Amino acid sequence: MRSDANLARQTKMFARIATICSRTLGTSGAFGVALIVVVTWAMTGPLFAFSDTWQLVINTGTTIVTFLMVFLIQNTQNRDSTATQLKLDEVIRCTKGAHNAMLDLEELSQEDMDKVHALYEQLARQAREGAEHGKVATGTPSIPEERNGTRGRLKTGK
Repeated sequence: MRSDANLARQTKMFARIATICSRTLGTSGAFGVALIVVVTWAMTGPLFAFSDTWQLVINTGTTIVTFLMVFLIQNTQNRDSTATQLKLDEVIRCTKGAHNAMLDLEELSQEDMDKVHALYEQLARQAREGAEHGKVATGTPSIPEERNGTRGRLKTGK
């Protein structure tokens, strides 16, 4: 139990630090600091005769920063993506006539997602064709279960 609590505390602390860093490093001020560092480094080139050590300083510094930023950006992207998915799930859940089978759709296999995507492309194409002939292109069309191709995991027929 103690191990689980410790892991949860560490995870929470990482999330807090990552959030603070991403907010701070995503500002124009952080860009300005990085620009000043690069300009200062470039201006010191003649002082160090553009030596290998002088070049190594900027190469090492930028490599370390890039390495750390990859993880920070991925963490931020994962949190943003999860929040967006949860918000969309809530919109689907509370919208009358929406297909609740669309909740948590990102958990389907790529093959099943492609089939659902093809189905919605077909629905959009039919709506556009209907609109060209004066039909109303709004509403919630029925999605026949046998045409959705997701082996019973996405049952949306009415």
